Amino acid sequence: MKRNMIIWLAVSVTVMLALPWLAVTFIKSDAGMAMCFLLFFMVDPIYSVMTGVLAGKDIRHLWSLPVILAVLFLAGAWIFFDMGETAFILYAAVYLVLGTAATLLSLCIRKKRTSKEENQRQCVQ
Repeated sequence: MKRNMIIWLAVSVTVMLALPWLAVTFIKSDAGMAMCFLLFFMVDPIYSVMTGVLAGKDIRHLWSLPVILAVLFLAGAWIFFDMGETAFILYAAVYLVLGTAATLLSLCIRKKRTSKEENQRQCVQ
């Protein structure tokens, strides 16, 4: 499980730190603003939900992924855009809520599915 956590941490660092760096460094026009909008409103929320679903599959070991993701976003946004900007705290909070909600929903679905399978096994026996 440690290997799985390390892989997801590496991907999270790439998504939350490398992509904003690329947007700021290599795109110096209106396309850079469009890239930032895509990151803030599409890529980061979808990735937050994905990590939440993954964390719900093994909550005992991966519960910290949504928290780490929000912290990485905040660090990347403050480093590459504007240090101390309070709007980025709101974005990080939304990403944390999305990831946590996806974690809990994934956990509930998984528990319901396993209990349903156990009930079916008991009926067969």
